[in-house]
Amino acid sequence: IRVRGGVQGVFYRVSAASAARGLGAVGWVRNLSDGSVLLLAQHAHRAKLEELVAWCRVGPPGASVSAVDAEWSTLDAFSFSSFEKQSGRFPPP
Repeated sequence: IRVRGGVQGVFYRVSAASAARGLGAVGWVRNLSDGSVLLLAQHAHRAKLEELVAWCRVGPPGASVSAVDAEWSTLDAFSFSSFEKQSGRFPPP
C-alpha cells in the first residue's frame, strides 16, 4: 500500500502500525525518500486488509492523503510475525 500526500512528519507510520495491529495484520510501514509512505501488510482475510486500505485513505489527524495505491497478491505463508514501524527513508520501489 503506497500513500502519497502530506504523510510524513504527522505520525502516519506510528498510527498506521497501530491500525494494522488492531486489525491483526503483520508486516511493516516505512517512509520513502520521495515523501510517500509504504506499507506491506499480510492478513488471512482480505476484508481486514481492505479495512486497512480504507484507514490509509484518511490516516491520522494532521495527515493530508492525496492518493493510495494498493497492490494485492496471494501468499501461501506469512512472511512476518508482527507489524513493525521501520526507521529511516528508503528509496521508492
